[in-house]
Amino acid sequence: MIKVQGVSKSYNSLKAVNELSLEIKEEENLILLGASGCGKTTTLKMINCLIKPDQGQIFINGKNIQDQSPIDLRRNIGYVLQNNGLFPHYSVAQNIAIVPHLLKWDKKRIETRVDELLEKLHLPNSYRSRYPHELSGGQQQRVGIARALAAHPPILLMDEPFGALDNVTRTKIQEEFKALDELKRKTIVMVTHDVQEAFTLGNQICLMDKGAVVQIGKPWDLLFKPSHSLVTSFLQEQRLQLEFKTILLAALWPWLPTADQTNDHITLSSQSTLWDALERLQQNKTETLQIVDHKKEAKTAGFEQLMSAIYRYKKTIVT
Repeated sequence: MIKVQGVSKSYNSLKAVNELSLEIKEEENLILLGASGCGKTTTLKMINCLIKPDQGQIFINGKNIQDQSPIDLRRNIGYVLQNNGLFPHYSVAQNIAIVPHLLKWDKKRIETRVDELLEKLHLPNSYRSRYPHELSGGQQQRVGIARALAAHPPILLMDEPFGALDNVTRTKIQEEFKALDELKRKTIVMVTHDVQEAFTLGNQICLMDKGAVVQIGKPWDLLFKPSHSLVTSFLQEQRLQLEFKTILLAALWPWLPTADQTNDHITLSSQSTLWDALERLQQNKTETLQIVDHKKEAKTAGFEQLMSAIYRYKKTIVT
């Protein structure tokens, strides 16, 4: 869907992006992760034609973006900013409808789409006529996501979309974001410096440093198959929690006890993460969970069994 080939961008003597190359598959969620100043946002803006690279090429669906009208290009790309970027003098409905209006959708189609997105993003329909300053930060960000999705763009670019929110609101919106069915059919490129957010939302992560790629891979690859010492050091402080959020119960299956015969267990899919299981144990104040795989086979495990299983699993990983 998106190919970045040998792209560089400098500001005076500072090289913000340095011969960057990466490919993003259709319906993939790639997270550009790294410390401030590593070139993440510059890369995102070059994909959206907001900044022109000094060298290199960017292709979307096999077409060089420099050969296309920037306006037409952006109408097919949803863009979400950290501070939502809503027009303060437009109502919620007017903000969401901006691109459909530009594409000359009829009034009924626009109203239907606005109603649909308000429902999907858990905003009351009565908010249609409100203005951004009348909304909380989390509500404003939901409207920003709705606006980006309004015209059904195949690509969604997101620049620190949840960075300005408090921790509780950010966690809640991240959960809603992951559950939103409409996003499962999008190609998403998201910028963040938040490691937990990257591992929660991305199925591919590109760790950047000094404008270049350090490693691209699945969250598991960065944790257990790091290609550079910088990857290890960048993740080290939060490593245990990241492991719990990355390892699926299916991976622990060989070391989990066979299910007992009682029927009062809380059931969890083997495709859930270890983190999901530990949260469920705590929330429901239960000692054990029943874990079911795709064959409908079941195992039963509590905290001690899960900890033992992950210890034995990690011993099998060659690092």
